[in-house]
Amino acid sequence: LLLTAGLWGTETANYALVNMKIGQLAVHIADNASRIGDTSTLQNRKIYESDINDVIYGAQIQGGPGIGLYDNGRVIISSLQVRDAPAGGGEEQYIHWQRCRGAKAVASSYGDEGDVLADGMGRNGSEVIAQSGDAVIFVEISYTYQPLISANFMGSLDISSTASFTVRDDRDLSQIYQRDATNPD
Repeated sequence: LLLTAGLWGTETANYALVNMKIGQLAVHIADNASRIGDTSTLQNRKIYESDINDVIYGAQIQGGPGIGLYDNGRVIISSLQVRDAPAGGGEEQYIHWQRCRGAKAVASSYGDEGDVLADGMGRNGSEVIAQSGDAVIFVEISYTYQPLISANFMGSLDISSTASFTVRDDRDLSQIYQRDATNPD
């Protein structure tokens, strides 16, 4: 009985630690992705595909080797922006671009690249929206917890987390650039 209680406590503590790591990773990825881009005083900051790749690789390093973020989960980074609606219907929120990595087969809970969103991104009642001429970086992580001892101690093994940050610099929102078009990232 004592051994079972000890093992259950260890598994519960590890689950809580991994859950916290996944939440912090979502925040770090959103923060890092909201800051990327070339610095220039003459034009808006351009972002490159290699910048996004660096953010995705950095998440793997920040997560550490213990959780296997991309082996057991999926990270989806979306850029929520505003554009003019067709036929002069005002403005609409849409996902301008989206990048992901990870072996877990899961799609974004909020839509795919190019989708128009009626209420922004996020849980019902807590959606975030982009302002005109600005972007919000929205990150979703879906992860399957890998037990230390046994899955019998835990209920659901799925962990998910979201985070968002507004882009804090003037950024060229028109596209994602390639540093070398002959050798794209």
